[in-house]
Amino acid sequence: MAFNNIYKGKKVLITGNTGFKGTWLSTWLHSLGADVYGYSLSIPTSPSMYEAIGLSEKIHQHYGDIRNKDEFNDYVQKVKPDFIIHLAAQALVLTSYKEPFDTITTNVIGTAAVCDAIRNIRWNCTCILITSDKAYDNVEWIWGYRETDRLGGKDIYSGSKGAAELVIKSYWYSFIKEMPNIKLGVTRAGNVIGGGDWAKDRIIVDCVKAFSKGETVEIRSPKATRPWQHVLEPLSGYLTLGQFLTEGKVDNGEAYNFGPRAEQTKTVFQLVQDLAERWGLDKDKAAELTGNSPFHEATLLKLNCDKALAYLHWHSTLHYEDCVNFIADWYRAFYVDKDKDMYQLTLDQINTYVKKAQGENLEWAK
Repeated sequence: MAFNNIYKGKKVLITGNTGFKGTWLSTWLHSLGADVYGYSLSIPTSPSMYEAIGLSEKIHQHYGDIRNKDEFNDYVQKVKPDFIIHLAAQALVLTSYKEPFDTITTNVIGTAAVCDAIRNIRWNCTCILITSDKAYDNVEWIWGYRETDRLGGKDIYSGSKGAAELVIKSYWYSFIKEMPNIKLGVTRAGNVIGGGDWAKDRIIVDCVKAFSKGETVEIRSPKATRPWQHVLEPLSGYLTLGQFLTEGKVDNGEAYNFGPRAEQTKTVFQLVQDLAERWGLDKDKAAELTGNSPFHEATLLKLNCDKALAYLHWHSTLHYEDCVNFIADWYRAFYVDKDKDMYQLTLDQINTYVKKAQGENLEWAK
């Protein structure tokens, strides 16, 4: 009955659904009884969570480039979704340094294509557009960024996300705001971790690949601190926002931050040691420090999530230890317990998360 059963029997179109966050979101929505439609360029990694859990057998999948405005618009008109959740993006900071033009076109032009398709919708549709915590202009202060703080960072990835926000804002005020059939919300989250991520240059991915081979993992920036959050945390926020918008409980066209508890801010080194320990390794021998960070990445960035708490009655659910355990258990099942049903394990973690949220008395989980 999570999210007031708002998604049951509804068509939900997810862009970028074959990626890490998209696969988790598709799985959750499918378990809620939604009719899930995916729009993605390709399967982005090998291994991939999308393939590991056999998601293609459970949803409708279309492969296409989000930058192709006409193709995406045609697909939206064909499906006629009740919900659109836009996740498709080039989401890696290091890749943005290697492929700046593709990063900008995917994140900015792709978002414009989605907004343009929304403009042509004539039925009732709730649209959740996801950018990133990196959309904020990071001045490395100690306070969490609020939804009203300045957007647009100095590096390519941050700039692309800030620019995507500007595209959304201009489409909203120019067209969508006057459309009575459209509900729209924007979300920002970051430092998302969880089982099933195999993207390049991610610390968790480096860890589990090394652990599964009995090797030590090399850490470039051991002292870097991040407010780590399990992937289910922001997804519960996105789905709560979709529910509240559809039910008319919050204002249309607003942005919301979704971030973890303050206690989740740990160093990279601490996270690696804790994952190793849960895996069953000697945590003191699991990592090797290289101190060689090849690109600039902001050292401090956290979000203020008071708005989500006040208007959506949302706050994060998992404690740091829960987060570590979920991740280590998922990857150990994949690499070590070869006969595990990874789809069922993923569902089990979602159900455990919902139960924990019920224990926290969160409204969306009731």
